[in-house]
Amino acid sequence: MTKSSELYDRDFARWTADQAAALRRAKRSNLPLDWENLGEEIEDLGKSRRTELRSQIRRVLRHLFKLEASPASELRAGWRATILEARGEIEDLLGESPSLRRLVDGYVADQAARAAKLAASDLGQHDEPGEAVWTRLDQGGFTPAQVLEDWFPEA
Repeated sequence: MTKSSELYDRDFARWTADQAAALRRAKRSNLPLDWENLGEEIEDLGKSRRTELRSQIRRVLRHLFKLEASPASELRAGWRATILEARGEIEDLLGESPSLRRLVDGYVADQAARAAKLAASDLGQHDEPGEAVWTRLDQGGFTPAQVLEDWFPEA
C-alpha cells in the first residue's frame, strides 16, 4: 500500500489536500487531464468535510445554549437528542479525518455567536427570553470539551 493510499484510509481531509497539491505539481506532464479543475474538485472534497464539521459544532452549540437558557421541560429531551446526534457526526468526521481536530477550538469560538443568535431566535419563537443565551456568550460560551464530550448544562 502506498503512502497516499494509507493516508486516504487514515485522514481523508489531509489526503485531499495532498492530492490536490500533487495534481497541481504534476500538471507539467503531458497527460491530457484538466489538472487545475481536478485539483480544485479534490480540494473541495476536503473543504466539504470542514464545512460539515463547522455546521455540526454550530448545531451542538445552538442546542447547548437553549438547554442552559430555557426552563421548558418538554423540549429538553429533543435538544439533548440533537446534541447527541451531532456529536456522533463530529466523532465520525474526526475519525475519518483526524487532521480536522486542529480546527475544533477555532470553530467552537467562531460559531458561538451564530449559534447564540439562532438559539435566542428559537427561544423567542416560544415566547422565552434569550438574555441567558447572551449572558453565557459574554461569559465565554462553551469550551470545545463541553461541545465534544458527554456534557450537558444542569437542568
